[in-house]
Amino acid sequence: MTAATHSTLFPQVPETADAVLDGLDPEQREVALALTGPVCVLAGAGTGKTRAITHRIAYGVRSGRLQPASVLAVTFTNRAAGEMRGRLRQLGAGGVQARTFHSAALRQLQFFWPKAVGGDLPRLLERKIQLVADAAARCRIRLDRNELRDVTGEIEWAKVTQTVPADYPAIVAKAHRDAPRDPAEISQIYAMYEQLKRDRSVIDFEDVLLLTVGILQDRHDIADQIRSQYQHFVVDEYQDVSPLQQRLLDLWLGDRDNLCVVGDASQTIYSFTGATPDHLLNFRTRHPGATVVKLVRDYRSTPQVVHLANGLLSQARGRAAEHRLELISQRDPGPDPVYTEYADEPTEAEGTARRIRDLIAAGVPAGEIAILYRINAQSEVYEQALADAGVPYQLRGAERFFERQEVREAGIALRGAARAGGNDSLLDDAEDLPAQVRAVLSTKGWTSQPPSGSGAVRDRWESLAALVRLAEDFARARPGATLSDLVAELDERAAAQHAPTVQGVTLASLHSAKGLEWDAVFLVGLTEGMMPITYAKTDEQVEEERRLLYVGVTRARLHLTLSWALSRSPGGRASRRPSRFLKGLRPGSGSLGTIASGGSGSFERGAAAGRRKPRGPVLCRVCGATLTEAGAMKLMRCEDCPSDMDEALYERLRDWRADQARELGQPAYCVFTDKTLMAIAERVPGTGGELSSISGVGARKLDRFGADVLAICAGEDGGAGLDDS
Repeated sequence: MTAATHSTLFPQVPETADAVLDGLDPEQREVALALTGPVCVLAGAGTGKTRAITHRIAYGVRSGRLQPASVLAVTFTNRAAGEMRGRLRQLGAGGVQARTFHSAALRQLQFFWPKAVGGDLPRLLERKIQLVADAAARCRIRLDRNELRDVTGEIEWAKVTQTVPADYPAIVAKAHRDAPRDPAEISQIYAMYEQLKRDRSVIDFEDVLLLTVGILQDRHDIADQIRSQYQHFVVDEYQDVSPLQQRLLDLWLGDRDNLCVVGDASQTIYSFTGATPDHLLNFRTRHPGATVVKLVRDYRSTPQVVHLANGLLSQARGRAAEHRLELISQRDPGPDPVYTEYADEPTEAEGTARRIRDLIAAGVPAGEIAILYRINAQSEVYEQALADAGVPYQLRGAERFFERQEVREAGIALRGAARAGGNDSLLDDAEDLPAQVRAVLSTKGWTSQPPSGSGAVRDRWESLAALVRLAEDFARARPGATLSDLVAELDERAAAQHAPTVQGVTLASLHSAKGLEWDAVFLVGLTEGMMPITYAKTDEQVEEERRLLYVGVTRARLHLTLSWALSRSPGGRASRRPSRFLKGLRPGSGSLGTIASGGSGSFERGAAAGRRKPRGPVLCRVCGATLTEAGAMKLMRCEDCPSDMDEALYERLRDWRADQARELGQPAYCVFTDKTLMAIAERVPGTGGELSSISGVGARKLDRFGADVLAICAGEDGGAGLDDS
């Protein structure tokens, strides 16, 4: 029995309540059958926790022991809530509320505000950073962009930990928290921020929880009304609950104990937002009679990946580490993890892109590959490397699938074709549902073959291709389904934010990768100062960094590559060291008992992995300073040093690039980025060698575009031969 990772998108709804339990392993079945009293599920990565709790809810509903409207399932992201609603619907348990804490609280606040307070609920502030900037200005405190972001995050932390402005300095000192500014200044800004919100009649997302808590505490009649509706609660990712969210959950529950929580202390990675695993770790103390079930059968990852994950946690310290779960892989053996050391970051990015291109050529879908890094600022060099290699990619955190313009347009077109039925000439030659969808979407830019390269054109095609694949799966699962049936399915998925898979390598931070999984994962930039991050000073902070890497490792199903660069820029001093977390795990790094024994992986160095010739440090050609930023390295000068760019040449290059992009069906930046064109216009290369020395002009682009670029630089229209001297 397995918790299938790759289940069909449209499984048949189980015919009976008992059929809901089919396919669950013994521990998952125990969860599903524990329908009353407090239940604590300790679920390791990849052990099918979502499967267990959705089948628990569905079994309760289908057996008549739970009323759908009486269940509130709470999780932490809209994506996770949407996935849960989708799974419950497929199990025949539609009507169950699955929401985030904020979504559930906002719904209650909007409904009860007129009764509890009167009038309309104040406007919800979408982004608080501008208001924080206004508050700082009122306090005559200057904040740069990074400080503004950090202070905003600090205010959010204060609010979810229920810390008022006046108490902030003392609480920070007591918690040994490293504040981004003088705590007294942050307290002053925080107080002014709250004042400005009142003056402007707005509330923020933290206020949604605070105000709901306030109403439930003060108005027992409203609290009783909510408790009469919701009799059973399920909380996913319970290790990430903040004190404020726990207070709201307690008020929802009242004196009842029909609560099921699911979590893993080893995946606590959001303490900077106020999340704490204490509520999970203390659950059995608060509920002595609780049913406790441990899920340790890992259905996601191979034994090799699981072995590394277990080894990583075996070195952990602290209370969360004392409750770690030893995973047991249920999959067949796969390749060992690969550890790769590169000379510098651009070489690491190019080597990663090359490996990904090889995986795709070997049959691994681009959508089943991810590059994960510690901070978002690391993404740029990988975006460039993937674009240069002709590999499609998508940035995690972009707009939701059903909110994309091309998806909305496709939905309108499909709805129109469904209404027209046989009167739509587009469908004359379409024999089945997938053919009808392909015919309709061909008018919106879908083609049988994807456009080359990446960027906006490819992104649009990938969105439409995802809809085509969804139609094919739908038709296989529901023979005889019509276009109208598919449109109804899309509407339900849009409402649940249950998006289909878009093909393209995922670029994501480790934090945003939580809850996701891929066939192949590349963990990059694993150096001291980045993993653990340099500002992780205390033992607790360092251990959270270890857990963050553990989350990254356990995202991989089959292929796992871990890499680091010895210097930031080409030719730089090789002063970096690989992450301390890899000691005893990567070959040749020493032994920690039995951790590194048996399938510890393969190790590669520099030239074998990167094949880039070492270069000296990149210096500004104007002032001579060492360059470290990617944009400055492209220009070969500091961003604020004077430019001697040939404006007319730059415009000719832009016109040429636009023509090339149209011809290739790619966005302009896939030909050359603006910075690369600026560098060419500044340096005016006369030979292939001079052109290839410009960052952003790799061998592939030199072969493809070099002759044209050199001809334009020489004042010609293009087509000149390359002189590689």
